[in-house]
Formats: sequence, C-alpha cells, structure tokens
Amino acid sequence: MDNWRTAIAASDDTHIWIHGYDVTALMTRADFTDTIFLLHRGRLPNYGERRILNAILIAVADHGAGAPSCAAARLAASGNRQSLSAAVAAGILAIGDEHGGAGSACMEMIAAGAELARKDAISIEEAAHRMIVDAVANKKRIPGLGHRVHSTDPRKAVLFTMARQDGIAGKGVAFMEALEKAAHEKIKPLPINVDGALAAVLYDLGFAPIFGKLVFIIGRVAGLTAEVAEEYAREKAMRIKFPVTYDGVPPREID
Repeated sequence: MDNWRTAIAASDDTHIWIHGYDVTALMTRADFTDTIFLLHRGRLPNYGERRILNAILIAVADHGAGAPSCAAARLAASGNRQSLSAAVAAGILAIGDEHGGAGSACMEMIAAGAELARKDAISIEEAAHRMIVDAVANKKRIPGLGHRVHSTDPRKAVLFTMARQDGIAGKGVAFMEALEKAAHEKIKPLPINVDGALAAVLYDLGFAPIFGKLVFIIGRVAGLTAEVAEEYAREKAMRIKFPVTYDGVPPREID
C-alpha cells in the first residue's frame, strides 16, 4: 500500500512543522489567522492579508441562535448532553449552499464574470450587467446578493474598505459592486451580503473558490462552541420544543 501524501504538516519525535515552519516558532511569533492562511496557502500572510482574513473570520463567527447552524447545534445539545462534538458537528452539517456556503458559488461567479470581460473585451461593469440579465431570463438565483435580515449588510462596507486600504481590492470587489448595481436596476435592491463580500475579497486574495465555504465553517465553529456551551450552562436538557400541527389522515382502524 502506498503511503499517504501531504504537503501540509509533518512531525518527528521532537518537532512539528506546518509548511516547513516549526510550530513552536509559530506559537510565539504568529497568530491563529496567520496559521489558517499558512495552512491553506503554504505561506504566511502579509499585514493586509492577515487583517482582512481576520475580519472575515470575525464577520462569520455568529449571527444569532436562530441561524440554521446555531439552531441545529443547540437542538442537538438539548437532546444529547453526552457529546459536545456531536452538537458542534450538527451545526457544521447545517452549513450548505443556502446557509454560509454561497461564498464558493459567488467566487465561481466572479471568476466567470472576469473571464467574460476578458474574452469579450468588455468592462467588469458590462460583464456584471450581462450576468444579471441572464439570471433574470433564466430565473437563476444570484449568490452573494440579498439578505433575509439586513437591508444593508454592515459587514460588507467594513471588508471592502479594509480591502481598499490595504491594496487588496481588485476585480472581485469591482465585480460585486457592479453586480449589486445591475441587480438594483434590473430586479430590485439586493444588498451584497457577507458571502458576496468575503467572496470578492478572497477572490482578490487569490484563494480557490472552495475556500469561500471553508472560511465560513472555520469562523462559525467558534460561534457554535459558544452556543453549545451556553445551551449546556443555561438550559435544561430536552428544553427545545417546536409547536407542531398534524395535518395527516385522522385516526382509523385496520380493516
């Protein structure tokens, strides 16, 4: 059987390395955001890269107990008091394309928009306009736009401002702003949500689309651990009950 292969981490009897850096050196000279960047990119970030990734992780950490991931974690914690990991895992399993996972799809859309602009020799704004027209014609959902709570997602402005301050903002940020404007003109006001904002910034940082979902998972785990800990500390087991209306067949006899 061939050995497993990895270029991420290695260890011996006295050392642990992540992409060639000794863990003890990272422990004293780097921070956790540096290490996340290192794990996924194979190098340490510069100041601006660290700052923006740190901001993204904070932005997605928690959004209230009613969010699907947090609600799932608390429900599992309510019914299973023997496994912290099961409750946190339940929250992670609630993350998908509809909740926290749109970042990946949005990064793929940004890449397609940038390629359309390059191939047809048009502006990013025109490429975004064409993609909105196509979405309307084909009744396609547009990732990264709209929010069920916020009329304006407060996290977007912070991330875009930081990206510009640190020289990170590029085609990703430009495309999402153009997309938001085109959607406003052709559909209705649809604000850039946190998935769209982090997708734009991560695209400009050079991350692969899959990281759009992974970064949400990384950040949200911190929030899930707090939600589960609070459920254990403040609430009784089996306290979560949902009102249920039965609308099936009435009671009947077996013939």
